[in-house]
Amino acid sequence: MVRALAVHTFTVLPRANLHSVYPFPLLSRSIHAQASPKVASDVDVVIPGEPKKVNVLTAVPGPRSKALLAEMHAIQESRSVAVFWEMAKSKGNYIVDADGNTLLDIIGHIGSLPLGYNHPNMLAAAKSDEWAAHLAQRPALGLCPPTDWPDKLRDTFLKVAPAGCDQVFTSCGCGASANENAFKAAFIRYRNLQRGTDAFSEIELSSCLKNEAPGSPDLAILSFKNGFHGRTLGTLSATRSKAIHKVDIPAFHWPQAPFPQMRYPLEEHTVENRVEEDRCLTAVEEILDKNAMPVAAVIVEPILAEGGDLHASPYFFRQLRIITENRGVAMIVDEVQTGCGATGTFWAHEQWNLESPPDFVTFAKKMQASGFYSRPEFRASHPFRLYNTWMGDPLRMLQLGVVLDTIEKDRLLNVVQTAGSSIMTGLHEMRTEFPDQVKNIRGSGTFVAFDAANATERDSLLDQLRQHGAHMGGCGDRSIRMRPSLIFSRRHTAEFLSILEKALISRQKAMSI
Repeated sequence: MVRALAVHTFTVLPRANLHSVYPFPLLSRSIHAQASPKVASDVDVVIPGEPKKVNVLTAVPGPRSKALLAEMHAIQESRSVAVFWEMAKSKGNYIVDADGNTLLDIIGHIGSLPLGYNHPNMLAAAKSDEWAAHLAQRPALGLCPPTDWPDKLRDTFLKVAPAGCDQVFTSCGCGASANENAFKAAFIRYRNLQRGTDAFSEIELSSCLKNEAPGSPDLAILSFKNGFHGRTLGTLSATRSKAIHKVDIPAFHWPQAPFPQMRYPLEEHTVENRVEEDRCLTAVEEILDKNAMPVAAVIVEPILAEGGDLHASPYFFRQLRIITENRGVAMIVDEVQTGCGATGTFWAHEQWNLESPPDFVTFAKKMQASGFYSRPEFRASHPFRLYNTWMGDPLRMLQLGVVLDTIEKDRLLNVVQTAGSSIMTGLHEMRTEFPDQVKNIRGSGTFVAFDAANATERDSLLDQLRQHGAHMGGCGDRSIRMRPSLIFSRRHTAEFLSILEKALISRQKAMSI
C-alpha cells in the first residue's frame, strides 16, 4: 500500500492560541482558595509553601521506609513499593518520604496526580459542605443519584468532552474498568447491527447463561503489540505488554497488530518511519478483513505507555480511523494515561486532526474519575447492560471540577507545553554528552521518555536518580519515563535536568570501575 508522505510538526503555542489546543468552553465555576497559585510569565506556577529544591538526608529508601515496608509486607504484597510518603508534608511537585527526604516527584503516582500535592485549590474545596456531604455517604448513582448530578455532569465531564463524543459513562475508578466497559458497549452495538434489532431472541437469552453462542458470540477486540489496557480479565486479553500480569490467566483468543517501531528523533527519520507505519496499517487491514473471529473494535493508546512510550505520527492514527470506519469497526482511543493535559493538549488525540472522531475515548488517572466518552449511537440499547453498584464517584468528580478550573485559570496547558519543550531540549543536550545512557528521546508535552542501554542500566539509573532526589519510573524494556503533574514548571525542569546529569555522571563513574 502506498500512501502520500506528509510531515507533521508540533509547536509550543503562545498564550493567544490557547483555544486551538483547549477547544471547550471556559469553566464557569470558581474555587475560592485562600492562597491561589500565581502564574509567572504564563509558563510558571507558584504554589505557596512548595519546597525550593530537593533535600536528600538518607539513602532512598531509608531506615524508616524499610521498616514500614517490612511491616506492610507481613500484611499484603508490597514488593512493588518504591517509597512511603508523608501526606501532610508533601507540597506541589515535591514528595516528602518517611525518612524526611524531599524528592522531586516526576512519576506522579503513575501519572495520576494532576495538581501535585496539597494544592491550595483542592484543599480549599475539600473544606466545603458539598465535599463533606459526599464524604459522609456514597450513592449508587445508577439507582439513586443526588439531585444536582445532571448539573455536575455538565459542569465537569461534558466541559471537556472530545469532539463528537457527547455521551459519558462513569465507572469504578481505574482505567481497566473504563476500557472493559467500552469493550462491552462496542460488542453490544456490533451485535445490534448484526441482528438488525436491539431485541433478543429466546435462544440468545438462554444460551448466554451457559456461555454459549449465539447469546455469547465469538467477537474480538484488536489491540496492538506492546499496548496496555488494564488488568481485568477482558482488558488483559487486549494487553500486550508486561507478561507478569498475564501469565496463568485465561485469555480470549483476540488478535494483535504490530505497532510502528519508530526511529527517533521522529523528525529526522520521516521517510523510514512512514514505511514502517504503512506496514502496520496494512497488517491492521488484513486482520480486520481475514480474522476468523469478527473484530468489533480496535483499541489504541495515543502513546503506548507501559509498553515503552512508543509513538506514531498523526498520519498513522488518521489512517487507522479511516480503516476502522470503512469497515464498521469501532475505534477506542485509550487516553487513560495521556488524557487531561499531559501531552500539552487536553486530549492527546486532538493532535491527530481526525476528520471523523473516534467512537470511544476512555479516561482515568489525572481525570481522578474513570469512564469513557462515546458517540451517541454507542449508548447501550437497554438499561443495566453497562452497570455496577457505584456507577462513578461524586467525590472524584468534585476533584475533577477543581482540576479543570485550575487548568483554565492558570493556563496549565501552556505550562505543560513550555516545560515539555525545555525537557526535550535538555535531554538532547544530555544525549550529546552521554550517548550510551540517553537514547531515543521522545515526548509530547511533559509525557516524555528516553531509553537506557538495557534494562539493567535503566534500573541502576533510576536508583541513582532517586538517591539524588528525583522520584521517577520506568516502562517498556529499558525506558525511563516522566509523568509529572500539570504544575511542573521551568524551575522544576531545570532541577530535574541537573539531577539527571549528576545521576548520569555517577553511573558513568560506576561503569568505569
